[in-house]
Amino acid sequence: MRFVILIGATVLSLSAAAFAAAADEPVRNGASPENTIEKPAESREQKLDRLFGELKREGDARSAERIARRIQQEWSQSGSASVDLMMQWAQKAAAARKYDVALDFLDQVVTLQPDFAEGWNRRATIHYTMKNYAKSMADIDRTLKLEPRHYGAISGLARIMSDTDRKEPAINAWQRVLDIYPALRAAQDQLGTLSEDIAGQSI
Repeated sequence: MRFVILIGATVLSLSAAAFAAAADEPVRNGASPENTIEKPAESREQKLDRLFGELKREGDARSAERIARRIQQEWSQSGSASVDLMMQWAQKAAAARKYDVALDFLDQVVTLQPDFAEGWNRRATIHYTMKNYAKSMADIDRTLKLEPRHYGAISGLARIMSDTDRKEPAINAWQRVLDIYPALRAAQDQLGTLSEDIAGQSI
């Protein structure tokens, strides 16, 4: 009986040792059990939230520009191959100054995918280039309802305000841009120039 008890105790001891060794194995191999668990992928909104947080904290203009490019890449993804293709065609037409052709493509983009903020923003840009300010502002409004942090659209609004000699609203718009993208030099320069103009008028 003592022999059987001793064997049983030995088996239990060996089993416990083997379990402990198995538990320690990831640590000895340089990995912890926690590190073997895959983190869930970021959603598009989570990624944009993170990038906008980085953009707001970044004081260096070049580093901020790299972050801004990543944000723009996210904005440009419609999720539809046909819409992406029409966006490319619109861009080529605009580069060739065929603005009516670009508008035709962008009209189709916003019709097919009305919740795609960048489609509205691109069309606002074409309208602005053609000095169709009222239409541009309407498209900017749609853009900002879909993506309130769209500093490009707010910059467009600021330029329209400046072009139509509404300096105080232009200043407010540039300040909104800098709240989102503090290191944007173009916004800093425009805000400085407009502020000096208003200060000069009050003297």
